[in-house]
Amino acid sequence: MAVESRARDYSLIGPEGAKAQEKGLAGAAWYQSPIPRKQLKDLMQRSDGPALRDTAIWIAALALSGSAAAWLWGTWWCVPAFFVYGVLYGSSSDSRWHECGHRTAFKTRWMNDVVYQLACFMILREPTVWRWSHARHHTDTIIVGRDPEIAVPRPAYIPGILLNLFALKSGAKAVRLLFIHAAGRLAPEEETFIPEAEHGRVYVVARIYLAIFAAVAAACAAVASILPAMLIGLPTFYGGWLAVVFGVTQHAGLAEDILDHRLNSRTVTMNPLLRFLYWNMNYHVEHHMFPAVPYHALPRLHAVVKSDCPPPYPSLWAAYAEIVPALLRQSKDPSYCVRRMPGAVAGSR
Repeated sequence: MAVESRARDYSLIGPEGAKAQEKGLAGAAWYQSPIPRKQLKDLMQRSDGPALRDTAIWIAALALSGSAAAWLWGTWWCVPAFFVYGVLYGSSSDSRWHECGHRTAFKTRWMNDVVYQLACFMILREPTVWRWSHARHHTDTIIVGRDPEIAVPRPAYIPGILLNLFALKSGAKAVRLLFIHAAGRLAPEEETFIPEAEHGRVYVVARIYLAIFAAVAAACAAVASILPAMLIGLPTFYGGWLAVVFGVTQHAGLAEDILDHRLNSRTVTMNPLLRFLYWNMNYHVEHHMFPAVPYHALPRLHAVVKSDCPPPYPSLWAAYAEIVPALLRQSKDPSYCVRRMPGAVAGSR
């Protein structure tokens, strides 16, 4: 079989989008593991309780670690405090915007929306843009030319992934887009998935974000210290590394252009602390297969469908033991991908 060494065009305005539509991959029906209707309805039940509890713990931990970091500012003791604060701010906000963006974390809609807006700001993802981007991601998961959230295109640009451990690449792009949106424009790719009726909302929020950052910069100048920015804004960068560590496991190295989430997504077993920080997004096959199931019900959903899915990776280490070699191989052979099916341990195309 000939090896396809030419990199594909992952943009939403290139030729791959039309090819995906011609192949019937756009807006198509996806495989779902069979679940009795009554059981699925029970799993989809929404509740305010778990998210209220977890959000209260999250906010309290942010307040405590942020206060400690500010109190200890100027000493080396502030480093561990900022480490904790940064992860809670720049990494845990990733799963909060995600779950609340689906409006499944809470039963009450406004609670989802409040946490969504807060988490979006913390991780520097404009709420309207990313709500529509993520809707497309679920409709056309890892369909080249259609999915705007393919984090690791083939061949993988490893330095870019490493830069994003501190949001140096993704953050620079987000800031550039803020200025474009604040000027009343969208990027051409964004116009393919954001309805025209929502454009005005994008522009207003971008201007609000820039105003907040300007206020933080003014506060830094006023007190002649970067402490205000260390608490608001910079944690997106210095604390975002764990979101990348988690996020790369979701789809990297797996199949493209296939209508089966068991082949393009990973479920990774994690300890309770990591699952709290990630809000159970480690159950990623299950989430994509049934996105209306709230995060707190994903462990139960996993138990129901696990016999029809590839076995979960027992740890982050195990996942990366597969991902890193796969990405290195894809650097020479972009057509390569890892394929796992129920009963398999690990495999290749």
